[in-house]
Amino acid sequence: QVQLVESGGGLVQAGDSLRLSCTFSGGDIRKFALGWFRQSPGKERKYVAALHTSGGGLYYPNSMKDRFTISRDNDKSMVFLEINKLGPEDTAIYYCAADPMGPSTVVAGWDYWGQGTQVTVSS
Repeated sequence: QVQLVESGGGLVQAGDSLRLSCTFSGGDIRKFALGWFRQSPGKERKYVAALHTSGGGLYYPNSMKDRFTISRDNDKSMVFLEINKLGPEDTAIYYCAADPMGPSTVVAGWDYWGQGTQVTVSS
């Protein structure tokens, strides 16, 4: 059974950068698309970024493109999300997701989820 465990969240100040990590276990990470979503208080979970199994095909919503970078390390079975120039609007729980099919921008398109890591940005 695939399991995902996020880490790296916390309380940061506006303007800081942060790197979130997600450890993958229970399968061959090379066979899974990997992605990140986030959920702000009172809002729906939203797509942030995703990677195809090959590591290519980075998909970012236009609003995320300039400050978010997703990467994967198959040897360490990990996926990362780097966020630059954090602002209060980035306060959310960040979730890692995996799926044996291609990346999807919708929640229903992912089979496996982590428990999330909280990021809080103070102004």
